[in-house]
Amino acid sequence: MRKSLSVLLLLCLLFTLGLECAWAEDTEGDTSLLDIFFPPTAAPAPGSTPLPTPEPTATPEPVYQADGSVEITITAVGDVTIGYDVQHERKGSGLFDKELKKQNNDPNFIFRNVLDIFSSDDLTIANFEGVLADESQVSWKKKDAFNFLGDPAYASVLKNNSVEAVTMENNHIGDFGEAGLNATVNAMESAGVVWANKNHMAVYEAQGLRIGMLAYQIVPPLRSDEMQAAELQEKVAADIAAAKETYACDIVTVSFHWGKELDYSPRNESPYRQITLGRAAIDAGADLVLGHHSHRINPIEQYNGRYIVYSLGNCSFAGNKKPSDMCTFIFQCKFRVKNGEIVGNPFRIIPCRISSRRDYNDFAITPFTEPDNIKTVVNTMTKKENIKNLEYAVTNLPLEWE
Repeated sequence: MRKSLSVLLLLCLLFTLGLECAWAEDTEGDTSLLDIFFPPTAAPAPGSTPLPTPEPTATPEPVYQADGSVEITITAVGDVTIGYDVQHERKGSGLFDKELKKQNNDPNFIFRNVLDIFSSDDLTIANFEGVLADESQVSWKKKDAFNFLGDPAYASVLKNNSVEAVTMENNHIGDFGEAGLNATVNAMESAGVVWANKNHMAVYEAQGLRIGMLAYQIVPPLRSDEMQAAELQEKVAADIAAAKETYACDIVTVSFHWGKELDYSPRNESPYRQITLGRAAIDAGADLVLGHHSHRINPIEQYNGRYIVYSLGNCSFAGNKKPSDMCTFIFQCKFRVKNGEIVGNPFRIIPCRISSRRDYNDFAITPFTEPDNIKTVVNTMTKKENIKNLEYAVTNLPLEWE
């Protein structure tokens, strides 16, 4: 209602002033309402991430805390892969499609047990690993063990369940070449989900704050179009600077698709360099680093007052009927911002299973309630063997807000 009244008042003002607004046609010299009230952002500095001007979003008025700060909650989850594997399955008869039929053909079932968590925060970020396209839109298939393809309508599942942003820099977003990537981008944008990859920063506004999200991958064996760790480190630093200085982002998150599959701890030998890259991102000004790819949960570090979540594991993963480890967790961080500075960033984890069932993976991520299961997740993330190379490992993982 408030948004409608504001638009009406603006229209009245424009007509009173006798301004011409171009609504339907994009002709040279026309001026639109967006041009007047949201002027185009200046061109990015050399080496920074290209970024289209963010669409204005209707966000609630900031809620100020007692100390005058604004607090926002960011939720992060791991890999979301929904659809079927064209290498081993046929459309309509794959693992996900069979489960979908059991769920009355409602794909929203994958988030049914975490919707209350996602909808009560300010921003939820997931790693979307796969392609959303009609079979008629794509033909080329990357030679890989798995090629994941889903219905473009599945993008609405994210938006419907309060997943506002996705990272799409991973080793499966290119399964169907440029056509598949473009189709996935179109699906996300049509659904109203912001997205990030190495050439595109996602921006989301909440509580009067602007959050920039950057995404990269370094998944050995590297292809010719993938960056080595040293080259990537330079790009990440330049992109973070652009996010803060050119685009005035109050908070910047950096997501890395990195490491080795099935690892429970990060690697720092060449070419992985996870620890080096994560800490370098923080040194360059990142406020939160998020990792994925290993399909396993990894420890968390607190480095220079910021958190590096080395691997969020799976979230909803349709690539395996029953993985040997179905544990995962949801990461949440509350950022308190005052006078342009972050004055607090407490976090908590919510231990989960990637399935609502014990006997097989039904792709519906579900928080654990049993103490033993919760303890298993915590113990895995703090196990001496898994944190031995992490000088700043967090060994006290809060399950509730402090």
